[in-house]
Amino acid sequence: MAARARAQGHNPACALKDADWIVINTCTVTREAERDSRQKIRRAHSCNPAARIAVTGCWATMEPAQAASLPGVARVIPNAEKELLPASLWPDEADGNRQNPRLPPPFFRRRTRAYIKVQDGCDNACAYCVTRLARGPLRSRPADAVAADVLAAERAGAQEAVLAGVHLGAWGRDSQVENGLAHLLETVLARTSIPRLRLSSLEPWNLPPGFFRLWGDGRLCPHLHLPLQSGCAATLRRMRRNASPADFERIVEAARASIPDLAVTTDLMVGFPGESESEFRESLEFAERMQFARTHIFRFSPRPGTEAAEMADAVHPLEIRRRALRARRAVNPPEEAYARSFLGREMDVLWEADTRGGMRRGLTGNFLRVRIKSDSIPPNTFSRVRLVSLDHGDVLGEPRI
Repeated sequence: MAARARAQGHNPACALKDADWIVINTCTVTREAERDSRQKIRRAHSCNPAARIAVTGCWATMEPAQAASLPGVARVIPNAEKELLPASLWPDEADGNRQNPRLPPPFFRRRTRAYIKVQDGCDNACAYCVTRLARGPLRSRPADAVAADVLAAERAGAQEAVLAGVHLGAWGRDSQVENGLAHLLETVLARTSIPRLRLSSLEPWNLPPGFFRLWGDGRLCPHLHLPLQSGCAATLRRMRRNASPADFERIVEAARASIPDLAVTTDLMVGFPGESESEFRESLEFAERMQFARTHIFRFSPRPGTEAAEMADAVHPLEIRRRALRARRAVNPPEEAYARSFLGREMDVLWEADTRGGMRRGLTGNFLRVRIKSDSIPPNTFSRVRLVSLDHGDVLGEPRI
């Protein structure tokens, strides 16, 4: 959206108080995400009452009247029209640009990574998920267009591209592309030289045989975020996940066998309707056994319009909160053990733009968060560092001598 706005001659404001228009892309995946979206709208209006606010994204799509009622909101734009958002705000200027087209810069330099949208929507029917209702059916962008975006980001200075989508593993299914996501990755790797290529959250159930052999190309980051949701087979069936813990374990084993130093991160939901204490323990024991590099614990949140919102045997909110705390404590040791296994190693780090307290922050290819004492390392550059210790989830490094 920012790129298209720049193409129409508009520049991003450096601060909210300087903006004429403020575009807020909302989320509805949980109650907390909805609340955060509303807070951001109110905060933007409070900071700049004169600005007009355009609200888009999933919460705005599902609750347009509520979005329109918030202070400062001048436009509510559903997901189906999001791609046209800048033109809808400045239609006269968009008409002019159709006569005199300019290519928008695809990469905003305040980030070291370029996020490339490769598909939207989902044809699955997970019982808890409202995103599929807000985003609609699976729609894949052509491989040529994705590769062109990655190449443009590379030419603009990006050192890493992240391929993102609602159901990344299903890329190409709607257009009957053989070997789907593997074909997309092969196309991007063949047509670009970007140093790092990373996948966002990946539902891995329909990957072709030999998929993980693609990581023989060292530009593919050894990091896979594979959402588990539950390690209990009975819970997964109620979730309509169409997979079992055994299926998940086989996929992870195949990935780890093919990709050295692989970080497998995941999502784990607690408190799904009908989750008994024994089911919760089963799920947690499975997650502990899988030794994830990082686990995002989140509490079940009933979303209107989903099957799970109407299910009986709801778990009490206080019990859900207790389980989330127990789960967080249980998955901390495997996370720390994974990070600790790299201490003493030298690894390449891509440095972020921000420094705080004289520390530079960055990421390794396998998603270790590294800090080093320096305010002189240029952002958006690589350097090799020795990993020496852990501190509150981060790895502390020292320059390679």
